[in-house]
Amino acid sequence: MDKNKEYKFDTLSIHGGQEGKNPSNALNPPIFQTSTFVFNNTEHVRKVMNFESDDYVYTRGNNPTLRLFENRMASLEEGNGSVAFASGMAAISSVLFSFLKPGDNVIINNTLYGSSYSVATELLPKYNVDYKVVDLSNPESLNDKIDENTKVIYFETPSNPNLRIIDIKKVVEIAKKHNIKVVVDNTFATPYFQKPLTLGVDVVVHSATKYICGHGDVVAGVAVSKNQDYIHKLKFEYMCEFGGAMSPFNAWLLLRGLKTLGVRMREHERNAKKVAKYLNTHPKVKSVMYPGLEDFKGHNIAKEQMKGYGAMISFEIDGDLEDAKKVVDNVKLAKLAVSLGDCETLIELPAAMTHLGYPKEQLAKFGLTETMIRISVGLENVDDIIEDLDQSLGLV
Repeated sequence: MDKNKEYKFDTLSIHGGQEGKNPSNALNPPIFQTSTFVFNNTEHVRKVMNFESDDYVYTRGNNPTLRLFENRMASLEEGNGSVAFASGMAAISSVLFSFLKPGDNVIINNTLYGSSYSVATELLPKYNVDYKVVDLSNPESLNDKIDENTKVIYFETPSNPNLRIIDIKKVVEIAKKHNIKVVVDNTFATPYFQKPLTLGVDVVVHSATKYICGHGDVVAGVAVSKNQDYIHKLKFEYMCEFGGAMSPFNAWLLLRGLKTLGVRMREHERNAKKVAKYLNTHPKVKSVMYPGLEDFKGHNIAKEQMKGYGAMISFEIDGDLEDAKKVVDNVKLAKLAVSLGDCETLIELPAAMTHLGYPKEQLAKFGLTETMIRISVGLENVDDIIEDLDQSLGLV
């Protein structure tokens, strides 16, 4: 691959991060399914241990298959390095721990994936790290919450599950005035639709389980940054020490998934736009949350900072919790499941599933309701997806 040429996304998703030929001139990279690497002599050991050599010691720290995946993700996110993790939550928690110490506090958006919310509100306080919950869709509200101990602002955009859009540039502008790190979960958008690092964000995290993989057969995470020194610290002081290492086989599956990321995201979005328009006119649907709808509150910001709107949709039923359960219980094509980003269309009830940790009496405070249904629009024929939703909604 010509390092001096600026290749487009679809090309980078297949060739990015590749250095030279694969062993034995194989088209696809091999899986280096080994825990340990050997040395030529003790001088070789010294050079590797002192990072004077790019050779390997032990797969928990580095592995050729993992390194290729990390390099490719850095290329796609326009970062200078990345760290692969065993899961999205391993990536998120490790990044937060890497920036925080006892006495500090982190600001989180009022809507987050349930486990991310639990890390900030339950796990970090056990280590004397406080948290503040802010509606970051209004970035100016940060000014009243930031204090001398605020070290990190963490959010998703689009957020899970209400698809709220946060103005990345404005949050970064405020954060930089106070020397605060900004960490963004880019799982929903993927680097195909959004590149937070180019907007000034310090670290981007992904649950690579989702769109990066795309096939529902991997659990993995990744963190990407423009700061190579930070990436080195995150890998060897946190990932290695916490032990959240990705397996070489999973890295290989992710490399395979990345080859079609752009193609998949275009088709996912094409289907999602049609599903969102259908839901937006359905008499049993009270509201539709999808950034691609012009009347969606964050549409204009999304249009400015994103290349597209993704394939995640949430909608509220004009009814009660039992009506919402009836909808998700009676789909025939869509699958009732907690994940997202797969080829299959997945449907779920956030308040009863992925966001179960939120106190029910305060759901509205966090931008959630019991009748909110989330759909990860898949790659099936869109007419079949809509027909499936239509028959299910017809039972309410």
